[in-house]
Amino acid sequence: MFFQKELCLYCHTPFEEQIGWSGLLFLTEVDLLCESCKVQLEPLKGPRCTVCSRPMAEKGKCDDCIRWEAIPGIGVALEANVSLYQYNAFMKEYIARFKYRGDYELACLFARQLKKTIPKADLMIPVPLSTERLAERGFNQARALGECAGFMLVEGLVRLHSEKQAKKTRRERMERQQVFALHPDAPDYEGKTVLLLDDIYTTGTTVRQAALILKEAGAVNVKSITIAR
Repeated sequence: MFFQKELCLYCHTPFEEQIGWSGLLFLTEVDLLCESCKVQLEPLKGPRCTVCSRPMAEKGKCDDCIRWEAIPGIGVALEANVSLYQYNAFMKEYIARFKYRGDYELACLFARQLKKTIPKADLMIPVPLSTERLAERGFNQARALGECAGFMLVEGLVRLHSEKQAKKTRRERMERQQVFALHPDAPDYEGKTVLLLDDIYTTGTTVRQAALILKEAGAVNVKSITIAR
């Protein structure tokens, strides 16, 4: 073991990190958060919804996912979502800094955990932004998360311009029209297992709409992974 001085990627406080040989070789094997920041994260553990990762008293399907499954097509398009952390005050501020204030380097904070948790899939697609939103932010946060973790990503979908999700009510998010279409250079999805990557799971509408397009294109199984929910 070695001790190496690091600078917290989030709060920029110096801290001493204990690392092994692998940490000397791979940046993502070294903690990028100080202890003060790490303790503010709430990893999703214990019984959870088998579909969306919502914490539950007992393992099973939550009421939201049961309601989704009653909707033909989109309701059953997504096999499952895996989320890493609870969307708490710390995570809310993290996403605001990363996604809305353009702090691109924060994409690397959860690279190691993503690599440990990622479900197996034939193809991995970062949930796309519309052209307008991409121009506004300067980068796609989902793609940034994947690139920092070293994932092989596919441009499989395009997103039509729509009002910001943050401005919509929960009901409006769930009832909105399809906002995705196949990318002109999309690969052959026939018989493939596809994994969607995004920053946050809210109502599940975004990943389900994306999953529906992929299932209609021939994918046999579509899952998603997000940093928070």
